[in-house]
Amino acid sequence: MHHISLKTGGEAEFQAALDFYGTVLGCPLVRRWGQGERRGAMLDLGNTLLEVTASGAGERKGAFAHIAFATDDVDGMIERVRAAGRPVFIEPVDKCLGEDYPIRIAFCTGPAGEDIEFFQER
Repeated sequence: MHHISLKTGGEAEFQAALDFYGTVLGCPLVRRWGQGERRGAMLDLGNTLLEVTASGAGERKGAFAHIAFATDDVDGMIERVRAAGRPVFIEPVDKCLGEDYPIRIAFCTGPAGEDIEFFQER
């Protein structure tokens, strides 16, 4: 996989997404391009890139279920998300996927309305 594309609803939402993914979640900026509604950027998510564009106002062709970030500290990520003012809709919780795959997860809403999961293998 090369990247996941997130179309934001204009310049304000674009900047909010860059601030959230770059500053709050600590994803490094790889590149930026364009101006106005043609603005775009790519951030390094670790195993793939997130392409954020400002050209999605009024256009929602489809949606992914969520983006899942691997982390060693679900609770710490949720603290960072809360400090940034983002809503948390599933608090950190321990689960088990099958008999021998314990995990800890939590979910929040990103600046463009996207669902974000924090996923910790135990």
